Amino acid sequence: MNDELMNDELMSDGLMNDVPVGNGPVADGPMADPAVRVADAEEIASDLLVIPNHRVGLVPNIGVIGGTEAVLVVETGIGNANAEQVLAFATEVAKGRRLYLTTTHFHPEHAFGARVFAGRATYLVNRAQADDLKTKGPGYLEMFRGFGGPVARRLEDVRIPVPDVVYDDAHDLDLGGRTVRLRPTGRGHTKGDQVVEVPDAGVLFTGDLAETGQFAIFPWFPPYDTDVSGVRWLAVTDRLAAAGPRVVVPGHGDLGGPEVLVGVRDYLRELRDETWRRRDSAMGRDEIVAEVRALLIERHPEWAGQEWIEPGVGCLCAEHASPAPGPGLTR
Repeated sequence: MNDELMNDELMSDGLMNDVPVGNGPVADGPMADPAVRVADAEEIASDLLVIPNHRVGLVPNIGVIGGTEAVLVVETGIGNANAEQVLAFATEVAKGRRLYLTTTHFHPEHAFGARVFAGRATYLVNRAQADDLKTKGPGYLEMFRGFGGPVARRLEDVRIPVPDVVYDDAHDLDLGGRTVRLRPTGRGHTKGDQVVEVPDAGVLFTGDLAETGQFAIFPWFPPYDTDVSGVRWLAVTDRLAAAGPRVVVPGHGDLGGPEVLVGVRDYLRELRDETWRRRDSAMGRDEIVAEVRALLIERHPEWAGQEWIEPGVGCLCAEHASPAPGPGLTR
């Protein structure tokens, strides 16, 4: 499917009926206003602050990282009003230092406020993320507006951002006495995932490659968007966990140490193994979903986002050929 057709399909009502809503609110329940609260910013290392999401759906953890000459903002929040607050906060922190902005991936709560920073900060991202913004951004904007209520209001007058700087393999950003490493990971949660490393502080911003207190979000919407890869995501988290960062700032949820990455890796492995074991037995997809969902909820009853188990199973079924497909399940 070409990108233009995919965007048209993403904007259709048909997809909207099948998309789970975000990272915290349940798919059929009321949604809280996804408001960023800059007043709750916490300093987790010298000249390095995090604006926590307090487990509010569609609110990311946001970083403000300072050096002697410049300040980098990581994520914008969803929509212009949130981004304006983040920009004002970062400008106050910067006290005249140059401003940069980056985002971990193209999804609306992470990047759909970046236009507010135009002319005030240099927006830089990896090439795959820039491609996602251009080709998928319009469709996701309309899809999220379709959630209605406070989400739609947050997205009024939003336009898809265009990065100022696009890098290919990796980018080291010198903030003055502190270098921040921007590293694309390849396909995982999205095609354009990027992590942000602050080596001198031992801090890693993961975006939605890692989250705490919930089931991993699989934006698996065939045939419209199938870039998420459970297999590659597992490999990425394994590699990131092995690096042993001191502090992990997940896309959503509570901050922690390497155990955040280990927990996501272990869950993805669990999801893969339970799905593939049943697929190898030629079980039908609906039966696989039902059994795996029940098993994982029993093992993790306190986690939010149960609606994301089914698309995770679907993704991993598509990534593993079965020797003899059962009813409703094709190779």
